[in-house]
Amino acid sequence: MAILKIARMGHPVLLQRAQPVADPTAAEIRRLVRDMLETMEDASAAGLAAPQVHVPLRLFVFRVGEGRTSGDADDRPVDKTVVINPEIAAVDDDVRLHWEGCLSIPGLRAAVPRHWRIRYHGVDIEGAAVGGEVTGFHAGVVQHEYDHLNGILYPMRMNDFRLFGFNEELARAEQQGAGGRS
Repeated sequence: MAILKIARMGHPVLLQRAQPVADPTAAEIRRLVRDMLETMEDASAAGLAAPQVHVPLRLFVFRVGEGRTSGDADDRPVDKTVVINPEIAAVDDDVRLHWEGCLSIPGLRAAVPRHWRIRYHGVDIEGAAVGGEVTGFHAGVVQHEYDHLNGILYPMRMNDFRLFGFNEELARAEQQGAGGRS
């Protein structure tokens, strides 16, 4: 296994639509997924999409940690998950701001409008179906990683750049009570 190099904002691989995975069970896909999971773990990240590691394929990995859930019944902790050739759909029109960061945009985070409830599906490295209807952080991380497969970085989704900044500055403002952030 290996820690993979992360593509940063500005690299062309992050701005293109990724190609479908022809055989989700292929040895090279299994190896890529193992390396992506190790890279995600090493970076203490919630998710990682193949384009972020310079591979323009439609797959991502993610996890939902115990402390990240909203308390909603459909937003529960999830162990490391692989989603290959995913599709997602909003369940309703409920859009909320979701604070997120990105390994491809290090040191920054922002409040990004995301659908609160989505339905997604894909397959894993065994070809078994994965997905379901989810809310909250789980829905947000899936939307974030899915955007990577379509050449979209989270700043492209933003509509209020006052809620975008360096992690240290945002944390300082929050400690000082300036911000009224959600």
